[in-house]
Amino acid sequence: MLAPLLLAAARSARMRGLITSVPLTRSVVDRFVAGEDLGAAILAIQELTGDGLKVTLDHLGEDTVDRAQADATRDAYLDLFRALAAEGLTVGADASLKLSALGQALPGDGEQIALDNARAVAAAADGLGMTVTLDMEDHTTVDSTLGILRELRADFPATGVAIQAMLRRTEGDIADLSGPGSRVRLVKGAYAEPESVAYQSKKDVDRAYVRSLKALMEGAGHPMVGSHDPRIIEIALDLAHRNGRKPGSYEFQMLYGIRAGEQRRLAETGEDMRVYVPYGSDWYGYFMRRLAERPANLAFFLRSFVSR
Repeated sequence: MLAPLLLAAARSARMRGLITSVPLTRSVVDRFVAGEDLGAAILAIQELTGDGLKVTLDHLGEDTVDRAQADATRDAYLDLFRALAAEGLTVGADASLKLSALGQALPGDGEQIALDNARAVAAAADGLGMTVTLDMEDHTTVDSTLGILRELRADFPATGVAIQAMLRRTEGDIADLSGPGSRVRLVKGAYAEPESVAYQSKKDVDRAYVRSLKALMEGAGHPMVGSHDPRIIEIALDLAHRNGRKPGSYEFQMLYGIRAGEQRRLAETGEDMRVYVPYGSDWYGYFMRRLAERPANLAFFLRSFVSR
């Protein structure tokens, strides 16, 4: 029952001001966010890659309100790539882009601004042996995001996209996105969506996830299994085996700080395991969605105040 309230709070300016003004213990923020600056992010990436894990990197921010902020987000990714190159960490790495942070929702030519900024990031990544993946936000952005994806893939065919199983339209989108080489990150979804466009019960979302995962594993693309659910992981491994897929033709993805032991276990068994690593000072929206996803995350947050 708390999840819808937390997801609504993720978009509330009033709640943002309240939560970000509380002196949270570092253990709470650090559980989900690699750090607030580039140096902290690099240290986290070095630790993960040293353990045989791959990474996808998210410079936190969303709902950009002006062009300067959108361009600053683009430049933050370019700075990140230069720092990764200096440490020899670029090959095989991926960057996750929220198009709303790159200007997608700006009035007038916001979609073009986001496309131009995403293209600049994708070009820089490609030159360093990296890829980019477009994060998917709420249902109102899906058509715009898939349109920008098509534009980017014309020049950078390895550009990936996240697709949310909870949306009723997703199975149709999966059919369009399961072609040769198509990188698709399948997630359950972390936004408060109306019943008219999204499944509401966990059971229905799980069933929709498995249907889409089956289609991806049977297709010619590169499925990216974005889940921490042990049952989903077992189903993914079984589907990969049934379809003759070897590790490297698909991958698992999990969030930084969640089921870290399982991340390392999968990597040790030879599976491609990629960790979604968020960093930056604009952590509020991301943080609130992590609290909404699992009661254990919220309990961890509340315990921090009791133990102070």
